Amino acid sequence: MSNAAILTLSCPDRPGIVARVSTYLFEAGVNILEAHQFDDTETGRFFMRVDFEVVADEASVATVRDGFAAIAEQFAMDWQMRDKAEKRKVMLLASKSDHCLADLLYRWRAGFLSMDIVAIVSNHARATYQHLDFDGIPFHHLPVTKETKLEQEAAIWALVKESKAELVVLARYMQVLSDGLAAKLSGRCINIHHSFLPGFKGAKPYHQAHERGVKLIGATAHYVTSDLDEGPIIEQDVERISHQDSPEDLVGKGRDIERRVLARAIAAHLEDRVLLNGRKTVVFRH
Repeated sequence: MSNAAILTLSCPDRPGIVARVSTYLFEAGVNILEAHQFDDTETGRFFMRVDFEVVADEASVATVRDGFAAIAEQFAMDWQMRDKAEKRKVMLLASKSDHCLADLLYRWRAGFLSMDIVAIVSNHARATYQHLDFDGIPFHHLPVTKETKLEQEAAIWALVKESKAELVVLARYMQVLSDGLAAKLSGRCINIHHSFLPGFKGAKPYHQAHERGVKLIGATAHYVTSDLDEGPIIEQDVERISHQDSPEDLVGKGRDIERRVLARAIAAHLEDRVLLNGRKTVVFRH
């Protein structure tokens, strides 16, 4: 436990929300370090994120949380108040392409991603990642075929529950999750995929992009839903390319974009900067 926490909330918009929240936090002995708010005039919903520390001797994050419950009920809020000392438990899923997995392990060890990696799951054997040091992280090889997909996903779900994973990351995991598993992981499963203008699907998308002479390549990180690659978007980025770039150049640059975008999306989620807004997200930047 610490004396710092992050409050996130969304609710139907009405006058007085900011005043009521900030007044309560002041009276509860809290010092606000960072605050963001957004009023979505299209949906009529209000969103807020407050990073604070408890400064009153007689107060704690727990007492502030308990007292806030009445305000949340008054304004019909969807909310959480998370102690900043609590690291989220994260499960990583990967396939043969390991650039995102390797990058996340580096950022985690370097302290750039504050999380506890509770498991690495792959549909390929451990030998696929001989050059990666999993540093004691449990590794689970769960091969999958069309005939065994439901059984394999049942095993993944069992691991999620057993490890108490709060976030599942598809770090270029090249299997489409079933509607059932996607529903169970709603709002806590992040995927990364290449995105182009125009879009290219199927095998070797970067080679398709090269054949069409695209001038921009990019990547999109989003929450997983039953709609393939169409969940609420968290983060995106693009990079310019030219006629001089070979298909191999596009692959290399594309992988670089993918790992950056995925890492930024995970960091935003871990820092409670992402709030779901229907089919979209509200992402409060630094």
